[in-house]
Amino acid sequence: MNPQAKLIFTISLLLGTTITISSNHWVMAWAGLEINTLAILPLISKSHHPRAVEAATKYFLVQSTASALVLFSSMINAWHTGQWDITQLTHPMSCLILTSALAMKLGLAPFHFWFPEVLQGSPLTTGLLLSTLMKLPPISLLFMTSPSLNTTLMTWMAVLSTALGGWMGLNQTQIRKILAFSSISHLGWMMIIITYNPKLTLLNFYLYTLITMTAFMTLNTIKVSKLSTLMTSWTKAPALNAMLLLTMLSLAGLPPLTGFIPKWLIIQELTKQNMILAATTISLLSLLGLSFYLRLAYCATITLPPHTTNHIKQWFTNKPTNTLIAILATLSATLLPISPMIATNI
Repeated sequence: MNPQAKLIFTISLLLGTTITISSNHWVMAWAGLEINTLAILPLISKSHHPRAVEAATKYFLVQSTASALVLFSSMINAWHTGQWDITQLTHPMSCLILTSALAMKLGLAPFHFWFPEVLQGSPLTTGLLLSTLMKLPPISLLFMTSPSLNTTLMTWMAVLSTALGGWMGLNQTQIRKILAFSSISHLGWMMIIITYNPKLTLLNFYLYTLITMTAFMTLNTIKVSKLSTLMTSWTKAPALNAMLLLTMLSLAGLPPLTGFIPKWLIIQELTKQNMILAATTISLLSLLGLSFYLRLAYCATITLPPHTTNHIKQWFTNKPTNTLIAILATLSATLLPISPMIATNI
């Protein structure tokens, strides 16, 4: 892709995100979402592969529908209350339509069907944007409207997302699809707590973004997209694969790694709210995700494939590792000791 065009699309992404998260008017928020959608489409389809074109088409249709529903819900609210302010969403029908629209934008179950296919058809760098930056505007809108959201609906959608994200990721061999179902599962953890403690949702999103950036950038560096190639990539960059092992375990939420912080604080908050059943259910469902994280970690570092088929070994490369990956990998594994300070600030 032309560097000037890539620069324009990147600036448009940042502009759209900034407009949405800083606006108080529904029309401005909708305009930011539309700028984001238009900017990411060329980045998805830049490889001109049929799967990339299919992914861009699916993404366009789903995001257009969700944006139309966002505008529709804000118009209904303005019709009944005379308010275009985002924080003044009080009409029940508007709240229901908006929740469905933002769930569709995020890829939250039961509107998750598009996300794995789009991520599979995108390059790893674009997949990183789809999994992190593109989720910030809808989450910020949910954050601003959190007092008006239906707690029961959000809890059911969260539990369903965690269940489907873990269950459907079990049988995958494509790493991008595994990371897509991982994203759906983490969205469940974010949404179950948003009506009780929205700041905890943002903390979960920030830490998820940090760990996911490490995973995507590592996989992009070692040029791996399938489990079968991940099994032989340890000869190319052993240290990077070892850090990928820790990153995957952190993404699974195992102590004493960084990914344990949000799950610990969310379970603590749910217990304070007397939602013992929801906390137990979502904790047990996260074990489904743990199984495919362990499989990724197992393939990345611990062993060769358990069969006799010959595999072509990758040549060891002396290329220096990106400094940003080293910093992100360190943060992805070592932030747990500062969790008391994080908990007091929430």
